[in-house]
Amino acid sequence: MKINEVIARIKEVLDEKDAIREEALQITREIVRLSGDAIKAMHREDMELARERLEKASLLIEELKKKLKEHEDLYYSGYVQTANQEFVEATLLYRYLTNKDFPSFEELGVPPQDYILGIGDFIGELRRHFLINLMQGKLDVAEDIYKFMENVYEELMTLEYPKGLVNIRQKQDQARYILEKTLEDLTRAKINRSVEEKIEGFLNVREDSKYSEKTE
Repeated sequence: MKINEVIARIKEVLDEKDAIREEALQITREIVRLSGDAIKAMHREDMELARERLEKASLLIEELKKKLKEHEDLYYSGYVQTANQEFVEATLLYRYLTNKDFPSFEELGVPPQDYILGIGDFIGELRRHFLINLMQGKLDVAEDIYKFMENVYEELMTLEYPKGLVNIRQKQDQARYILEKTLEDLTRAKINRSVEEKIEGFLNVREDSKYSEKTE
């Protein structure tokens, strides 16, 4: 082949790949949007809307996988990985809040590396759920969430792989920081609750004492 023919053939292949890439980008943006909407709905306790958004995202995850079947270099690129992570994060939160078993990466149709990174982000959403309950005064619920976060973190820390395979170390560091902050918040809330109960008990004793003096 002449050089111009070689370049023409390369251009043909790359033009096709670029068009597919643009289509894939649109799909990944929609997956991220739907996953984000699902998470927001869950924090508002609108589980029906969350389920609807996740179902739509799941269909797009499958569509993306099929579209990039012949283009693995695109499928394992950063923007696809981000979309998969967002979907995993939202799905895990939904399963947790609805008290259902967690799905495998095969069930979700995502690579195991993306699933693991999604677990790292899941811990962050659990903290948000923890804070919501803490602000509502549901200390026991918040403590249960923290214990679950701790369990997820411990499982995450059992994974040791090179960055070239999966950048898990960054997620582990983020999770450790989140867990430490959450424990600080929980400890502070429990101390405050204890102080409030002691003050309330003291005030009740004084009221009882005053009442006894008046009735004597």
